Amino acid sequence: MKLAILVSLPVLAALLPSCTPLSDQPAMRAERVMYEWHDDYGPGKVKVNIDLGEQRATYTRGGRPIGWSYVATGIEGRRTPSGTFRISEKIVDKYSNRYGWIEDEFGNVVNGDATPGTRVPPGCTYVAAPMPYWMRLTDWGIGMHAGLIPEPGEPASHGCIRLPKPFAPMLFEAVDVGTPVHITH
Repeated sequence: MKLAILVSLPVLAALLPSCTPLSDQPAMRAERVMYEWHDDYGPGKVKVNIDLGEQRATYTRGGRPIGWSYVATGIEGRRTPSGTFRISEKIVDKYSNRYGWIEDEFGNVVNGDATPGTRVPPGCTYVAAPMPYWMRLTDWGIGMHAGLIPEPGEPASHGCIRLPKPFAPMLFEAVDVGTPVHITH
């Protein structure tokens, strides 16, 4: 003899709480971890290693790992150079003298890849790209700074090394002029 058990939907939901939504709100999407930072501020200087293939940077202090972050480096045709560099300048609030965008009177971007020499239509304005927490690496304008990383693991810049926005101030405080930055493919 077979026994059939009829259970109402509210009773089933009470019996299987892990299978039911906690609210009527849509499920939240997990955010990707963009960096980890656990500097012990102990002895030794900070060193930065950037892997262009992985689009990730690792950070050490006196040889001890203290963190990592995603970066966005130069796209095809505007590649970030590899080699060993040293931070030669630090500026908290810098703007690019090479790149920016053009926006209309309402703040809508009408040209997202403009230069200071780009023709600006009537009623529009050229806006220099912000590069907060600027750490210069080359004489020709390559550096590390806070910026958008639209797709972690993929290049996206004009050649600079973009750092996650919440992370950039922490790295800026931890490094000095002269800090070595090793960039590899």
